Parts: sequence; C-alpha cells; structure tokens
Amino acid sequence: MSDADDLAAFREEIDGVEREAAKRIDPGTGALTIALAVMAILVSLVLPWINGVSGLRVLLGEVQAFVPRLFAFFALGVGVVGSGLTLAVRRWGLAWVCSLGLFAASVIGVLSIWSQQTTTSNKSVGPGPGFGLVLAVIAVIVLLVKWLRIAASRPPHL
Repeated sequence: MSDADDLAAFREEIDGVEREAAKRIDPGTGALTIALAVMAILVSLVLPWINGVSGLRVLLGEVQAFVPRLFAFFALGVGVVGSGLTLAVRRWGLAWVCSLGLFAASVIGVLSIWSQQTTTSNKSVGPGPGFGLVLAVIAVIVLLVKWLRIAASRPPHL
C-alpha cells in the first residue's frame, strides 16, 4: 500500500508542476522586440508630440490636450510598466491584460494623431502630430501585435 501512496503522491506532484508550467509564457525572441518597442516609447517621451512640446510635458499636463495625454498614460502604464512586469513574471493572464490594454492604447493613439490633424476652426488644419507621438503609436501597435501573439499561443488543452 505504501508504494501505491507514493506513486499517487508523485503523480499529484507531477500534475501540480504541469499546471504551474501551463500558467507561464515563454516570449522567446519576441522579448527583444518587446524591449525595443518599450525603449522606443521611452525615447518618444523626449521627442516633440504637440507643437514642439515633448511627450513628457504632455504626460505631465503642461499642454491642454486630453486625448494625447490619455494616450501617454496608457503608453507608459501598459506599454512600459505592464510589458516590463509581464516579462518579469511571465504569466498568461498578464499577457492578456497587456494585449487588451495595448489595444485600447493603440486606438487612443490613432485618435490622438487624428486630433492633432484637425481643429475646431475650418480655416486651418491642425498643427499635426510630432515625430514622438507617431513613434509612440507605432511602438504601441508593435507591442500589441507581439503580446497578442504570445497570449494567443497558449495550447487549447491547458
């Protein structure tokens, strides 16, 4: 009876290890792309976003631009902090949270570019987005694609 109990305990331990491994992700070489996109977001914060004003100043609220400021919060929060945390702990759930947050950030980012191209006056066009804003939106979209691929790559039986 002792051998059967030992075998059952051993089987339970193996099943526990399998369940724990199923919760983890392995980004593989995609981690480098994620790190480069995160770096691009950080660099974009010092580049001009709106009328020559840097992304960091937009984030701090020095410019009255609601949509670009909201995008800056999403890009920094989900794109930088969320991606870093997810790469550190490597959990499936966090990969999905990053994917959903980056989807919202990409939509807000495209809206912030659009909001800089239009104005309430019909006599002139908007000032146009700065290079930093465009770089940040592209980096967020790259992160979205990478995290979505990683999150969706989980085998269906786990």
